[in-house]
Amino acid sequence: MRSLRSLLLLLVCASTASTAANAQRRGVAKPVITSPLAQFGHNIGDDYFLANYSQMVDYWRKLDRESDRMKLVRIGTTAEARPIWMAIVTSPENHKKLARYQDISRRLALAENLTEAQAHALAAEGKAVVWIDGGLHASEVLGAQQLIETTYELVSRNDPETMRFLRDDIILLVPANPDGQELVSNWYMREADTLKRSTSRLPTLYHKYVGHDNNRDAYMASQPETQAMDSILFRAWYPQVMYNHHQTGPIGTVIFAPPFRDPFNYNFDPLVPMELDLVGAAMHSRFVEEGKAGATMRSGSSYSTWWNGGLRTTVYFHNMIGLLTEAIGNPTPMEIPLVPEKLLPKGDYPLPIQPQKWHFAESIEYELTANRAVLDVASRYRETFLYNIYRMGRNSIERGSTDNWTVTPKRVAALQAAIPQDSARPQGGDAGGGGGGGRPTTTSPADFATYTRIMRNPADRDPRGYIIPADQPDFLTATKFVNALIKTGIQVERATSAFTVDGKNYPAGSLVVKTNQAFRPHVLDMFEPQDHPNDIPYPGGAPIPPYDNAGWTLAYQMGVKFDRVLDDFSGPFARVVGFARPAVPRVGPAAAGYVFSHSENDAFVAVNRLLAHGDTVYTLLNPLNINGRSYDVGTFYVPAKFGTRGFLARLAEEKGIQFDPFHAEVSTASLRRVRPMRIALWDQYGGAITSGWARFMLEQFEFPYEVVYPPTLDAGNLINKFDVLILPDGATFQRANARGPRINPEDVPAEYRERIGAMTVARTVPQLQEFLNAGGTILAIGSATELGTQLQLPIANALADSAGRALPRTRFYVPGSILTMRVDTTNLLAQGMRPVTDFYYDNAPAFRLLPAAEARGIKRIVWIDNPNPLHSGWAWGQRYLNGVTEVLEAPVGKGMLVLFGPDPYFRSQPHGTFKLLFNGLLYRNALGD
Repeated sequence: MRSLRSLLLLLVCASTASTAANAQRRGVAKPVITSPLAQFGHNIGDDYFLANYSQMVDYWRKLDRESDRMKLVRIGTTAEARPIWMAIVTSPENHKKLARYQDISRRLALAENLTEAQAHALAAEGKAVVWIDGGLHASEVLGAQQLIETTYELVSRNDPETMRFLRDDIILLVPANPDGQELVSNWYMREADTLKRSTSRLPTLYHKYVGHDNNRDAYMASQPETQAMDSILFRAWYPQVMYNHHQTGPIGTVIFAPPFRDPFNYNFDPLVPMELDLVGAAMHSRFVEEGKAGATMRSGSSYSTWWNGGLRTTVYFHNMIGLLTEAIGNPTPMEIPLVPEKLLPKGDYPLPIQPQKWHFAESIEYELTANRAVLDVASRYRETFLYNIYRMGRNSIERGSTDNWTVTPKRVAALQAAIPQDSARPQGGDAGGGGGGGRPTTTSPADFATYTRIMRNPADRDPRGYIIPADQPDFLTATKFVNALIKTGIQVERATSAFTVDGKNYPAGSLVVKTNQAFRPHVLDMFEPQDHPNDIPYPGGAPIPPYDNAGWTLAYQMGVKFDRVLDDFSGPFARVVGFARPAVPRVGPAAAGYVFSHSENDAFVAVNRLLAHGDTVYTLLNPLNINGRSYDVGTFYVPAKFGTRGFLARLAEEKGIQFDPFHAEVSTASLRRVRPMRIALWDQYGGAITSGWARFMLEQFEFPYEVVYPPTLDAGNLINKFDVLILPDGATFQRANARGPRINPEDVPAEYRERIGAMTVARTVPQLQEFLNAGGTILAIGSATELGTQLQLPIANALADSAGRALPRTRFYVPGSILTMRVDTTNLLAQGMRPVTDFYYDNAPAFRLLPAAEARGIKRIVWIDNPNPLHSGWAWGQRYLNGVTEVLEAPVGKGMLVLFGPDPYFRSQPHGTFKLLFNGLLYRNALGD
């Protein structure tokens, strides 16, 4: 077999050389471009073959040497330390002026200091910048493989259409998840027997920390790959078109492509959905033109443009055309199944496909068609797209410079309630062609006054800007919030001295974000609440789930205190260059020790670093007033010894933490010692995304931990190894005779076999109870709170009817949203928190404490005390949450079980609730004190 493959490679190379020689004899001095077949011994799309990232980069390097159409640029480094490469492909003539075209794209996107004439001139001169990526979700192997073939075609083909693309377009080709591509391709190709090859049953997540959620990180930019891509999208190239390849297509079809279904987000410019429709029409037209059946749109799948946070959706809030396709395809041949309802053409599915066998090469051809459709429309509408991104940016600047009111579903509902239909008044109808829908064809003065009162209330104007005071309890986290904005291209200013706005005084160092900038939609979306419409198909029907979250306001999630300023304002403001850094406090000498606030999340970095260094750390058991300052219960204290000041000074320099010196000794009776912790974190074979996010967060705040798998938990004796166990959302306990996929250990590499298994009621729960009885602490989140029921705690599901059945979606449905809750800050678990805090909530567990709970020592830590807790998003039937407990602690034996209904670290975004988890790790079974 090996000798046959070698012979085939020799024949391919000889054929390539012969073709090149013939071309030169004909006087066509074309460079030799190595084909994928010559490079890999396979065509891209061959059955049972995948190229990994290393192989792709080697090939790209060769193409870069062979072609004057291509330039490789390193844009970052992955979580596993691989370089991230981007290929820039355009004509040789454009490459010579690449810096000029990049500057034109930037100037038009930012829309600053340009006249209309200048904008038109730049649009006429510039080139359309088109981003095409692949492989973000690495097990969706089609996306990464099409990038290889797309690159080859663009640098090798000389047909008139391709030459026009290269003349008019600058194409950015981006492998979105190099680590994942390496993992998945190697996993698939490891089997010599092609019939055993599979992209399923991966032993780990296909991103080091976040797996599938790498497409949920675009506005937070917590991961290095996201940071690299955001830097290109929002701070370097500002593409007018961004195309994000995914899998898999809806069943019975081949590919989903734009346009998308409603709702679209009311914050972004209406030109965005219009241009999406334009490009989507070009894609579908080309599919039909080429006889490629099976392309669906809009209602063909669940994808919408409401949510901000995905790689292709965050661009909408930056005035860019964000495309998503979801296509079928696998190197192992598959079938398109018979789905009778998918055989009839309709508006959202014009050319159905028949059931048939399907090969990977066919999916590659669909991907190439989609790419060429996008490059074609970008070429034909080059000047229009360039000018329109300026126009949208200019619209945003103008809206942020004048009084403006954003129309939201709640305001429309208020207007509808205030102006009821009146059958006595003339109505619009078929005769007039107006389609008034039961409303009058004219507006009375009274109705217009009502409209003005509700829709143009001066108090409801959009802000001209936001001020983030520097004297808030956790300004370090507020600075991280601002840096998330900067990563996505938002302009931020810092006050160089104290100032006053609207009669309120602000200290120097406060941060200012104004809305008169091109990416105003993103600014509003990060500060203002989302108001998701009630997407219900008919009265009494169940809500239609959103594609992802319904509400996500990042300022709320991160617990940032800010002021909305409705009128134009100015002050001693200077643009933040690079990223915002907190002021570096001076660390003075101390005779006794140093204190630092527990209100700052980064204080836990200091605690963990001090403990790792061998220092002793305490918290205050009683409030102290020293040197004219008050320090509340829970404040951290570290005794001074030789080297302590220098150690803390380095921490202050790096993190901005303030360490106040104490010269008088603090009584040990007033102190609680913080001891090093032994943390266990549950995970499972293949990796759980929630566990991955926990790993990332623990490492960011320098908590030591060990990942444990079900066999380790089932083996027992946990108390001799660990002090605290984290059970993330997604962890569940299987019942006896539970059916599910079985993994054959013989099919798994030896180093991963110890991970195989699941937690069960019969085996795992008794070991966890033993751990608790012996003095361990378990922090159970979301689905893992079922442990409380298994241990027969006196608690009940608060979201159940009188028969104990869970409320149906027709009565209660809260997809990912922000809810306001009450917090008992006197409890150790909640020290450093605010008494009223915003929580991320996604149909999470909610508890009702039964009468025996008090006698068992069960305490509520977080609860909801009003019928309207929604702060951002969508909460159908939210009144059922009034009075529920969302976080509780329950003594079990010598230990403590903490149940978190909502996830306090979801996707590493809700920094405002991190302390609940951190305190649970720090104080462990002392929580009940």
